[in-house]
Amino acid sequence: MVEQVETTIREGASGPRHSAERPGPVVELRGVAVTYPSGHAALAGIDLALERGEFAFLVGPSGAGKSTLIGLLVRDVAPTSGTVNVAGFDVHALRAGDVHRLRRRVGVVFQDFRLLARRTVRENIAFALEVTGAPEPEIDAAVERAMRIVGLARLADRYPAELSGGEQQRTAIARAIVGEPELLIADEPTGNLDPLISWEIMELLVQINRLGVTVLVATHDSDIVTTLRRRVIGLDGGRLIRDEANATYHRVG
Repeated sequence: MVEQVETTIREGASGPRHSAERPGPVVELRGVAVTYPSGHAALAGIDLALERGEFAFLVGPSGAGKSTLIGLLVRDVAPTSGTVNVAGFDVHALRAGDVHRLRRRVGVVFQDFRLLARRTVRENIAFALEVTGAPEPEIDAAVERAMRIVGLARLADRYPAELSGGEQQRTAIARAIVGEPELLIADEPTGNLDPLISWEIMELLVQINRLGVTVLVATHDSDIVTTLRRRVIGLDGGRLIRDEANATYHRVG
């Protein structure tokens, strides 16, 4: 799988098409707080920036605020206070009719894959562009490229039920990157996979990061975080409690 991604890079695959257009971080949160109608403070006082081309892990116990933070980045959750900027957009100032412009620049991968059962691999990947109204020739070329990156070209006409868990997650990753996003968010991407396949998926995300895509991975897998030694952003009780480069899952010292 890694060799296939590296071949795509050598053949001249471009990074995210929008990344050179704007300086500054891909993600910037300033003074962000989220309090739900129940009164639960999910996030408080979050200041955070992700620079272009970074790879970072988002860690913390259940209920720490990780899902809320991810929801902010794709405009599924609104901040109670503060500002959220993603890929050049003031996210929560966007009109409802413009949200698709943000989501074209942000790819999301979930633990449970969320594939369409009655669509093939190729059709699942293409769907992400079809909903944006992209022209068919552009969709066809983008889908072929995404399938090459994740190593799925030979399985293009299979349905999700005919795939292994790892193949389903690679399909989900291809769907997330088909629009050449600036930011790829992976929310517990290895949670339903065995250890060997989990490492294959993480290797793939690392290689996608080398294409120039900023990658944020929310995970509870301490072995993966500690072995890869990337930036670690830690939440607990809705607060940012650590932000360290080249870090392990648990704070050392």
